Amino acid sequence: MEQLPLFSFLAVLPLLLLASCLVLKSKGKTSSSSSPNPSLEPQLPSPSRLPVIGSMHHLVGSLPHHRLHDLSRQHGPLMLVRLGQFDFLVVASREAAEEVLKIHETNFACRPKVGSGESIFYGYSDLLFSPYGRFYVQLRKICILELLNPTHVKSFSSLREEEVHNLVKDIATNEGVPVNLSRKLLSLSNNIVFRAVMGKKYRNQERLFVAMKEVLNLVTGLDVADLLPFLRFLDVASGAKSKLKGLHEFLDGFFDEILREHEAENDKNDREEDLVDVLLRHRDRCELDVPLTTNNVKAVILDMFIAGTETSFTTLEWAMSELMRNPETREKVQNEIRQSLGRRTKMEESHVRELKFLKLVIKETLRLHPAAPLLPRECREACRVQGYAIPTGTRVLVNVWALGRDPRHWDDPDCFRPERFDANPVDFKGQDFNLLPFGAGRRMCPGMTFGLASVELALAHLLFYFDWELPNGMRADELDMTEAYASSVSRKSELYLVARPCVPLSEKLFSITDSPRGSDV
Repeated sequence: MEQLPLFSFLAVLPLLLLASCLVLKSKGKTSSSSSPNPSLEPQLPSPSRLPVIGSMHHLVGSLPHHRLHDLSRQHGPLMLVRLGQFDFLVVASREAAEEVLKIHETNFACRPKVGSGESIFYGYSDLLFSPYGRFYVQLRKICILELLNPTHVKSFSSLREEEVHNLVKDIATNEGVPVNLSRKLLSLSNNIVFRAVMGKKYRNQERLFVAMKEVLNLVTGLDVADLLPFLRFLDVASGAKSKLKGLHEFLDGFFDEILREHEAENDKNDREEDLVDVLLRHRDRCELDVPLTTNNVKAVILDMFIAGTETSFTTLEWAMSELMRNPETREKVQNEIRQSLGRRTKMEESHVRELKFLKLVIKETLRLHPAAPLLPRECREACRVQGYAIPTGTRVLVNVWALGRDPRHWDDPDCFRPERFDANPVDFKGQDFNLLPFGAGRRMCPGMTFGLASVELALAHLLFYFDWELPNGMRADELDMTEAYASSVSRKSELYLVARPCVPLSEKLFSITDSPRGSDV
């Protein structure tokens, strides 16, 4: 997951408006100038602002990435938005995104820190929040070269197949009955990540994922106190601080148990190495420029869960939603899958590699529904972007959602049309700045390959084995596509669909059981 959303503060906006009024009364007026030398420097366009809260009132009534897109259409694709005590450079064009994420890549290689992240991520010693430097470069190298390289990702193919087959069997038992596909897809994503990271499933893993979801919602929304430090007392008064402390203690205890178990099994040679094993190996060898501590290992494990589950789940959920809204496209991709497999009744991951239109469906889903619509960055040193002076410490939001719907570069940008990529094979892995679902540069999502493998396999299975219907006679154009913005952008309402088995379920499919480390004993 390349980006973390930044706007949970909207829920307390009335309190901030009150604070603004109090400051107006006590201080008279507040300067709105954002440039140290307004007469010498060209001014970035900016929406109107109020004392104390800045332009936060403009974000009321709509999702942040939608409202920022609207503001960008009014003020330009590069604008300055004051939120509390901080300036945010909002980027909504390919050209500006390329300057920030490529030309000035190193200068914008840090993420803004959030107060709650320091405790939960062990002093920002993880991959998501650690500042750009020797430690971050080393940790990212370990993740890319050992944890999430294509060879290692491929080694988890049997694990993914087992979990996807379990999903197919579960859905098949509910033939003709509306099933909550959203919950089943979330469970699938959680199980795959859990087994890849930990080596097996655990009895209390559902409690763990609930805790991680709560953590993610806390740390991915910019707390009011992060924007207005004088309101730090709200963290205590609201109970958020004590809640975060309790969550951290629960997760820390669970991670301690996992590490002890892996350390006790390290002398066994009859099991495959999972991601925790790799991290412990690097910790114990002490061959790194910056030593890896136990807390670093725990922080990276937390990263893997947070980043690994959300993107895969939301992409699958939106892909199925769009296909239900577009039955001709659904029929086309199903025909590709079924013709490719011929008379086979059991699908394996190797079959998915040849499904070209399926991959276009996923790419189009990522264009319209990036799980992380806003990429946060922070300017490390003063520089210029498109001729404007950007001071040190300026925070940045690259509006990925807006880039994917820019009418200058996309025909019918709001339409779901995977065929658009036949003649225009846009790269979505950080090389083309029209399409950045995984970010770009030094902060690009390292788990992209792992996540895509899970999404492709799961979507192919759902479309191969089942024909799908909307419940209760609902028409395709009646399906609610409203977004909800929490830790990622998912559907506001859960997706209920009716599955009709189309391909006979193979005996081999029903005989699959988890591997020896597949579940807790």
